[in-house]
Formats: sequence, C-alpha cells, structure tokens
Amino acid sequence: MTVSRGIAAVLRSDFHAFVHKCFTTVSPSDEFADNWHIEAIVHRLDVIERGTERRLIINQPPRSLKSIIVSVAWTAWLLGHDPTKRIICVSYSSELAGDLHRLFRIVVDSDWYRELFPKMRNNKDTGIEFVTSQGGFRYATSVGGTLTGRGGDLIIIDDPH
Repeated sequence: MTVSRGIAAVLRSDFHAFVHKCFTTVSPSDEFADNWHIEAIVHRLDVIERGTERRLIINQPPRSLKSIIVSVAWTAWLLGHDPTKRIICVSYSSELAGDLHRLFRIVVDSDWYRELFPKMRNNKDTGIEFVTSQGGFRYATSVGGTLTGRGGDLIIIDDPH
C-alpha cells in the first residue's frame, strides 16, 4: 500500500488534505504554502458539491493555486467519488487546457490515487478527454474551442480572460 489506511481515509474524506497531496504529486519540488484562501476555496467547492449552491466565482491573483485546486484536484476528487460524473473544463487557451489535463492525469495515474479510488478507471484518453470505465469524463477545451453538442454535470471555466 502506497499510503497507510489512516492517511487513505483522510484523503478520501478531507478535500483539503487531498489538495495538499495533489499539489505534492504534480509539483514535488515546490513547498505547499497552506493559507486561508485555500481553505476558503475548499469550503466553497464543498458547498457546490453538496448542491447547496450552483455557481461560484473565484477571484484571486495568479499563482494562488486556483487552477490546481479546481481544474485538477477537484475534478479528480469528484470522479474518484463518482466515476459517472461528467465534467467540462474550459480554459482561456488550448495550451492551458492541455497542461491542466496533463496534471489531472498525473494525479489519477498515481499509485496513491488508484488505491484511494479503485472504481475510477480510465477507459479512454484523447489528450483532451478522459473517459472513465463507468461513462463519466473530464473534457478539456478552450474558450475558443469546440463544445457544441456536449453536456455535463459541471462546467468549470478557468481564467476565461
């Protein structure tokens, strides 16, 4: 086992701890500088996940982990808990969409993630679309990219400017 049972239980149930683990997975040479704004984002995403609210706008300066928390860690978290979830991630450029998709893949392909969420398995990956074996997906596109005819349970718009 890559992580102990106790740590696995925390990572499965505590999104803040999960974010920390994702960050150290995608950026192992950098220090995770925990701050109140991370806890605030985590809290608001929990509200969205519970269905209490349906919309959220996060306005923070660049390099404050917004994209890693929302477009990478949260999408991995949601698909880990429900592999039928359909998630669309829209970024301002196709390059950023591809980069965030690559980071998402680093997380979901990691040994620790696969141990935490054994039901979430890759059925297909095109570089912009990751489809689970249970029919869920994470689809990455850009503001000027194609999205016609697609629907999802959740649409994340990351840095549309």
